[in-house]
Amino acid sequence: MSIVNRRNAVIGWLVVKLGKRAARQKAKDAVPSARTGGAVAGALTALGGLLLLKRKKRTGSD
Repeated sequence: MSIVNRRNAVIGWLVVKLGKRAARQKAKDAVPSARTGGAVAGALTALGGLLLLKRKKRTGSD
């Protein structure tokens, strides 16, 4: 019995197709969208960074 046959080729093709679909969905879920608050979280992070830099500059000038 050969390892490379039609049945194994079809099973392998299905596994690749389903794996690509799962990877695409996982990547899509990992990226924050505007609906999930990604923009708000980015804005708050930027504001926090600015406040931290301003605080460090103020304490460093003494």
